[in-house]
Amino acid sequence: MRRFILAATILLSVACGKENPTIDEILLPAPMHSEYACGEFSFSNGVKIAIDAPEEERKKIELALSNDGIVGKESAKKEIKLLIKERVAGIDSPEGYRITITPELITAEATSGAGLFYAVQTIAQLRDTAGSIPCGTITDQPRFEYRGLMLDVSRHFFGKEYVKKQIDAIARYKINRLHLHLTDAAGWRVEIKQYPRLTQLAAWRSQQLWKDWWYGDRQYREEGAEDAHGGYYTQEDIREIVKYAADRYITIIPEIEMPAHSEEVLTAYPELSCTHEPYKQADFCVGNEATFEFLENVLTEIMELFPSEYIHIGGDEAGKASWGTCPLCTKRMKEEGLTNVNELQSYLIERVERFVNSKGRNIIGWDEILEGGLAPNATVMSWRGTDGGIKAVRAGHKAIMTPGEFCYLDSYQDAPHTQPQAFGGYLPIEKVYSYNPVPDSLSHQEAALIYGVQGNVWAEYIPTEQQNEHMIYPRILAIAEIGWSPQEKRDYTQFRTRALNAVKQLRKKGYNAFDLSSEYGNRPQSLATNNHLAKGKKVAYAPGSPYYPTYTAGGDSALTDGVHGGWNNSDKRWQGFIGRGGIDVCIDLDEELEIKSIAADFMQICEPGIYLPAEVEIAASADSSTFHTLANITHNVVRDDTLSFKSYGWEGNTKARYIRYRATRGKQGGFIFTDEIVIK
Repeated sequence: MRRFILAATILLSVACGKENPTIDEILLPAPMHSEYACGEFSFSNGVKIAIDAPEEERKKIELALSNDGIVGKESAKKEIKLLIKERVAGIDSPEGYRITITPELITAEATSGAGLFYAVQTIAQLRDTAGSIPCGTITDQPRFEYRGLMLDVSRHFFGKEYVKKQIDAIARYKINRLHLHLTDAAGWRVEIKQYPRLTQLAAWRSQQLWKDWWYGDRQYREEGAEDAHGGYYTQEDIREIVKYAADRYITIIPEIEMPAHSEEVLTAYPELSCTHEPYKQADFCVGNEATFEFLENVLTEIMELFPSEYIHIGGDEAGKASWGTCPLCTKRMKEEGLTNVNELQSYLIERVERFVNSKGRNIIGWDEILEGGLAPNATVMSWRGTDGGIKAVRAGHKAIMTPGEFCYLDSYQDAPHTQPQAFGGYLPIEKVYSYNPVPDSLSHQEAALIYGVQGNVWAEYIPTEQQNEHMIYPRILAIAEIGWSPQEKRDYTQFRTRALNAVKQLRKKGYNAFDLSSEYGNRPQSLATNNHLAKGKKVAYAPGSPYYPTYTAGGDSALTDGVHGGWNNSDKRWQGFIGRGGIDVCIDLDEELEIKSIAADFMQICEPGIYLPAEVEIAASADSSTFHTLANITHNVVRDDTLSFKSYGWEGNTKARYIRYRATRGKQGGFIFTDEIVIK
């Protein structure tokens, strides 16, 4: 049916004598529904503009038109009418709109200013690409209410003008939430009047680059010191950013981390940690009543600055190491009848939630806030896969889906050797686009609680504004379409064409978007099946050397299935091992064969703890009992900042039925990953 509609559209364009691209070939995100007619609306001689909307909304729409260079001309014969109405046919979302285009008139209707704003973005996109707008009707509204981008401004600080620049871009593609990760060990980034040390000390560190600081002394510096690196937003900066975003119908979601990722706070105010010593703790002391006084005071100022319904309180990766022995924490657990430290974290989350709720707001937390019991009104941001979101909606809570596999835009978006350093992994735009935030396992009622989707740009390895934009664009465009367009309208081939055009527009406007047209693609070895002697043969794993349950690559047949892995260890093609025995497998070739080579590839990417093996032994046998060693290979494993691959193998002449391949870890520990043992 979709192919028929596309063919009909092309035929209609030809019949109308039109060579320019159609609406569906331009607009991103793809509209819910569009119909075509002959003719086009041209801007060449100017247009009159009429806006029928309440004063506040009218000013925002005028600003949007002006920012896009659409300025009214009273003498013009052609007109754009923008109307807020009580009801609009085919629209049931306040962000939806309906546009009717004839050669002389564009009429846009919506039930709110947000809907008219998105109608303006659609008109501007079509005009920017084609110069004129094809006639027809567009009826459009979002699939999800929450469509977000997260910027990590803690690991590397990006100033207010940069943030405003990103607001302009994401608004064009109908993203409506900007989540700011304002606090973390690397730096506190928002002025809090009651606690000046947060910006006098905790906003500044001894090294400019996060990786130098994190793997170095991890010291903070006084503001104004010669070697102080960092920065923060004043409260006036925040008010300016919030208004700038609101004028473009984007809500800023602030994140204040708790109870973990708080080294910077606990150095500035060590009395809030379990040890009361600076540079010793990452987690707040939950047993200390002063902790809650601090958090409530900080959140009060945050809520005065940010009018958003939601306040993000983090909640992820709490080590909880000191809570079990801290006298104040253990006293709190006893008084509250808590049985473990997970319940102690839940106590903090629930207590903070009650405070936030008392101010008329709600909380969002990363999916670890599920541990120990979920706070009553919390919304879960699911990042460790989709399980957290599924668990949340089945308990009656909203969930925002942002799994790292699809939504972490700090991963490499193309072949690592063609890209600046990233956190790891490989997340091309096609993989991002393939994500559907609503798992098939959910009922209709549960699916309705999927609040939306978000792309996250963690900045450990992103020190500059240019690199930050390189990582965001164009992958955030895939997130935009996932969040806005109906699932049944999504088609990657068509999307890519529109994304290529969007990249041109972004680069023209001064954004350092990755040049999608020059995409290298996945690891070449992963693109074809390897038909070698061991393909399809049985693999026996030695006791004590099992593969890790998260990285099975399909199980016992993975190392002889003829399939090689790509740039990403999580692509379900690489098999991971973390046990003391490393890899120890035996392959049965079913019969004795002439063998000339045996080899396996391994990857190293140190940030997530994946290392090349330190030693490999390859042996052969005719009877599976007596093995003779073919090769002993040693390797000095050195930590580095790159993604690398190495083949460990043997070449020669031998006859064997059984091949034993062993690979052991070095002193660094961590994972070993391999994808295929190739025998020729």
